[in-house]
Amino acid sequence: MPLKGYGVLKGTPIRRVLGQRSNPHYHVLEIDEEARFRVAMNVFSSETPSEVEYLIDEHFQHPILEKIHDLQHGYTELADRRPGGINLDFIRMNLFNRDEMVPLPFDLKGPDNDLNEKLDRQISAAIADEQSILYAFGQRWGPEPKPRDKVFGFLPGNGIHDVHMNQGNSSKFKQDDGVYQDGGVILHFPADDKWVGIFLKFQSQTWHTDDKSGHAIGEAPPKKKKGGGRPKHHAGEPDHHVRIVAALVNPPGDDAGLETVTLLNTTRAPIDLAGWKILDRLDNEAPLSGTIPAAQALTVNLPDKVQLGNNGGLISLLDKGGLKVDGVSDTRDQVTSGHGTVTF
Repeated sequence: MPLKGYGVLKGTPIRRVLGQRSNPHYHVLEIDEEARFRVAMNVFSSETPSEVEYLIDEHFQHPILEKIHDLQHGYTELADRRPGGINLDFIRMNLFNRDEMVPLPFDLKGPDNDLNEKLDRQISAAIADEQSILYAFGQRWGPEPKPRDKVFGFLPGNGIHDVHMNQGNSSKFKQDDGVYQDGGVILHFPADDKWVGIFLKFQSQTWHTDDKSGHAIGEAPPKKKKGGGRPKHHAGEPDHHVRIVAALVNPPGDDAGLETVTLLNTTRAPIDLAGWKILDRLDNEAPLSGTIPAAQALTVNLPDKVQLGNNGGLISLLDKGGLKVDGVSDTRDQVTSGHGTVTF
């Protein structure tokens, strides 16, 4: 069943403790106007392979930022787990390029070469900036009248954990699966209007999941080989054979029926689009048909019911099996800074 108490904590980070083998979490002490919270971020997996996959986007841009910016400080429960909200979903919200996630040990000799240090670089910068804001998505615990917090020693105990992908789990943790309940950390540095996204995933988790249960479809990819990349075109991974390369988001006049999405066939063979579909941020569907010739592009007109959104939105491409092939997002600034066409 889905996580209980899933939500987002907005506050100010003031201290941190690096992960250790006896406690494989990177901990952040976060405060709001009334309480203290501990944010526990996994840096080691109890399942093999133990290295956690991570992605840190130091120039994070996504339509969700405008929504979380207006949240009150403190914890906000996010019980409505449907498209269009501010809940995180790594797969369905096009938060980042899956291919950029890489596994990393949490503790290695040398500077800036392990997960502890990658996280610490970002969190320490936020702690040093008194105006910074940390948004932590995950499952809440507390308040607990006793004992004192085991890391920072405050009372009552409060915190956020499961700050990682929370779907596509192995059978051992399948009960925690759900959609629109992924964890993550987003940092905001107001002086520079800079946003940083931090996303974590266990290697035992699959990328394709059921749209209702969040249970795995297929298997997690084989372990990355030393000196090599992630195995390509594995059943549990997006293949990106067709890419979303552009969208006419704000055409002249009435947008309805005039918005378009341009797809690129990256392979050396034609691809039949029968049964494929494009989704907007609310999962409205535009069915596809026809064929994209090898190494060529195809521009698709979207029906009235599919709206890309002039204030930012999401575009996802699914194959005939309902599996995600590619996905992108755009922000209000990207739409208004051009002539209606956004390139990806």
